[in-house]
Amino acid sequence: MPQHENLLIQAVDRKRCASCDCWRGERQPGETPAQVAVESETVAGLCVGGGWDNSERRARSACGHWRIWLALHKPDATGSIR
Repeated sequence: MPQHENLLIQAVDRKRCASCDCWRGERQPGETPAQVAVESETVAGLCVGGGWDNSERRARSACGHWRIWLALHKPDATGSIR
């Protein structure tokens, strides 16, 4: 299970870059499928294929082309979809 100590937890339903499939910044799934963990709200990553394609965006940025990060829907150890 991922370590989330000292990480900022963001809600997936806010539809920010940290939980978007197009964003390539450092992150990890949160403790629940409704969360994503990032180092800080200023962490940045490249947008690939989204509304800000080929632009660096911060974890809390938003756009109208948000798509849920596929890693949030992978089966867990029990075979259930996160």
